[in-house]
Amino acid sequence: MDQIHITGGTPLTGTIPIAGAKNACLTLMPATLLTDQPLTLTNAPRLSDIRTMTQLLGSLGAEVSALNEGRVLALSSHDIDTLRADYDIVRKMRASILVLGPMLARFGQAEVSLPGGCAIGARPVDLHLRALEAMGATLDLRDGYVHATAPAGGLRGAVVEFPFVSVGATENALMAATLAVGTTVLKNAAREPEIVDLAQCLRKMGARIEGEGTPTITIEGVTALGGATHPVVTDRIELGTYMLAPAITGGSVELLGGRLDLVAAFAEKLDAAGVSVEETPTGLRVSRKNGRVRAVDVVTEPFPGFPTDLQAQMMALLCTAEGTSVLEERIFENRFMHAPELIRMGARIDVHGGTATVTGVPRLKGAPVMATDLRASVSLILAGLAAEGETVVSRVYHLDRGYERVEEKLGNCGAKIERVRAA
Repeated sequence: MDQIHITGGTPLTGTIPIAGAKNACLTLMPATLLTDQPLTLTNAPRLSDIRTMTQLLGSLGAEVSALNEGRVLALSSHDIDTLRADYDIVRKMRASILVLGPMLARFGQAEVSLPGGCAIGARPVDLHLRALEAMGATLDLRDGYVHATAPAGGLRGAVVEFPFVSVGATENALMAATLAVGTTVLKNAAREPEIVDLAQCLRKMGARIEGEGTPTITIEGVTALGGATHPVVTDRIELGTYMLAPAITGGSVELLGGRLDLVAAFAEKLDAAGVSVEETPTGLRVSRKNGRVRAVDVVTEPFPGFPTDLQAQMMALLCTAEGTSVLEERIFENRFMHAPELIRMGARIDVHGGTATVTGVPRLKGAPVMATDLRASVSLILAGLAAEGETVVSRVYHLDRGYERVEEKLGNCGAKIERVRAA
């Protein structure tokens, strides 16, 4: 099993290219199930989660070809031969549930295993199911599978009001509604850039959608969708993660392809902490202003608020800040599992329920640590970049689900980091 070895204390200087968004690509790929025409995605990230979704779609009979070293995905669902998404694949990744809406909308039925994924709270799929039921679907949960059937004539347009914002449920309902009969209105819909990206792609395929990026999305169903070519939006979580690298180590790094509108709330917190974020002709440049960063308080919220997927990484930075910070996690339960590992590196963190109080220390110390989930794994790498001595991060298979070539990207900016095959 691979480990990441880091010798900290080196300021970073250089450029880091930002990949297409994992969460956007994992949503765009199931959209192929809505049509028998080709769908081509450019700017695709090269990640294990993308390979898992490729495997899942392939198990249904879809064709997925990775071109241009994996940066282009050519998908076709002209010959789907099963409507059952098996547990053996679905258990690996929560995004697998996103095949449910498209299959139900196009074929009138689907059997999808309840999904797995990172252990950061229950994250139930009930909102996905309620939305499909509102469109007339009959659902039966048995033997660990969702057995779904559309009414005669297909799904019907409906008003779906989510009791709380859910990105995945919004995506599933949005895709299903494109082929429903009549008009569907999604209220309290998620506003994330990945939702906007999905709507833009679906519109290229012939869908009639208005309001993406706002709390109310209106979809006028059509009888069929066609093919399209669509670039995957920049990964705002990878962008934010690498923005933190020069913030925690010192130095100056330009993030190629970075867009401020994708990380506005996050950039505001960095500015308050004493980190400069400047737009350039090709992306964003980030550097620490003067000395140690300052403590700031953080509350995770749905977009456009501070992203939950950057909370762990921000905690790593605040472990080195001057003063005491309070981080409140409002999106997922059990999302402070990285805190004990940071404490092993000398951090001062006190966790009570959904709140973590972090008192900054002048210097972290390198230590052997273990990743517990995707974002926690990269937070430990950031901490290792700033720590004195060597940090060894184990269980980095989590890392490969969401970040491509981390050691290469950081190493090109001067970080002393390498991947080692453990004995």
